[in-house]
This record gives sequence, C-alpha cells and structure tokens, in this order.
Amino acid sequence: QLQLVESGGGLVQPGGSLRLSCAASAASTVTLDQYAIGWIRQAPGEGVSEGVSCISSSGGAADYVDVVKGRFTISRDNAKNIVYLQMNSLKPEDTGLYSCAARRSCSMWLTLPYEFWGQGTQVTVSS
Repeated sequence: QLQLVESGGGLVQPGGSLRLSCAASAASTVTLDQYAIGWIRQAPGEGVSEGVSCISSSGGAADYVDVVKGRFTISRDNAKNIVYLQMNSLKPEDTGLYSCAARRSCSMWLTLPYEFWGQGTQVTVSS
C-alpha cells in the first residue's frame, strides 16, 4: 500500500506561485519511486476532476494538460520520496483541491484510473 500526503496549498493572489508536495507516508509498504505520480485537481462545486500533470517513476518524462503548460512544472526527488508541483503565474481558474495519485506509468494518464490517492490540498487563487 502507498499512502500519499499532499502539502503546500494555500491562498495566493493571481500571478503568484505555490509549490505543492506529495510524499509517501511512513505507513506505506512500498516506495514512491515504483510509481508514476499524477496531480489531479477538482474545482469548487464541480464533480469532475481534471488531470494536471504526470511524471514517470524515474522522473525522466513528464506531461501536462494544455492549460498549465509553461506555468506548472512537475519534478521528483526519489531519494527523498517526494514529488513536487511548482505552479507559477497562477490564475483564479487554477483554484481547486489538488490531489496526487500513483499509477504504474503515465501512459494515457488523462483517461485511466490511479491506484492510490492522497487526500488533497486546497489551492485558492484570489485577490
């Protein structure tokens, strides 16, 4: 079992930046480096989640949804068992609950389910 814990959310003004973190908890029986990690967000009042980014288990490949390309950067430090999502030039429409999730690869990451999920961290972009 992989238990994921997100952190780094908060309230930020438009144009600002946040860095989210996704770590494997001490209760996990497997390590984060065995999985590709995706970030998925859910806007307030909407039942549909949107994939934001995915990074391969090695960190050698990453992909982004078009609306965040050039603004968000996903990275990982497998020695520290953690994945980051650096979010710059934030817009009000980036507001939502951001969750990280694990799956075996980033292949078809926008359409196929993930195996393990974190609880999410709230990001609010507002002036």
